[in-house]
Amino acid sequence: MQSLEGHFLIAMPSLKDTYFERTVVYLCEHDSKGAMGLIINRPVGIKVNELLEQIAEENETEHAPEFSEDTEQVEVIMGGPVTPDRGYVLHTPQSYWSNSHLVSDSLMLTSSRDILSAIGTEKGPENYIVALGHSGWSQGQLEQEIADNTWLTIPASQALLFDQDYDNLWEKATQTLGFDVWQISSQTGHA
Repeated sequence: MQSLEGHFLIAMPSLKDTYFERTVVYLCEHDSKGAMGLIINRPVGIKVNELLEQIAEENETEHAPEFSEDTEQVEVIMGGPVTPDRGYVLHTPQSYWSNSHLVSDSLMLTSSRDILSAIGTEKGPENYIVALGHSGWSQGQLEQEIADNTWLTIPASQALLFDQDYDNLWEKATQTLGFDVWQISSQTGHA
């Protein structure tokens, strides 16, 4: 089995699932036990600075830091249907935070709250995605879905990963394939 960690999964046009229709998923982990990723093009309708202010209000001992303008622009993403109440930050490398995992040479995944106090400040990562929930596949499930022509895969690029044009991200990802994805049959062949 070849690991697809660090790749994008691009939903085929035939995928009509509520969560995954026209999604782009960044695979954070993929091994013999299964896979874990974050949908990167499904905003939940709240900006990162609004989420951080809510967290600061809930924890009366914390105060909301002064955020840079980018936190007013960046949307919180629905990472997937698994543990939707848990947050994840996919970001360019910075200081190690509690519960950080190096995903690639240029990306880390952090699931602890301590990074949130740094986002939007000079101490925070240069690029980041804040996601609620994640997408998960059990052992062999993702491989079967790929064989069933549910997903296309491409190596991830930071240009697409941190592109905030969420409405057009699926189209941009499919264009990198070099052909019209709408021309692909949803049927798989067997010899």
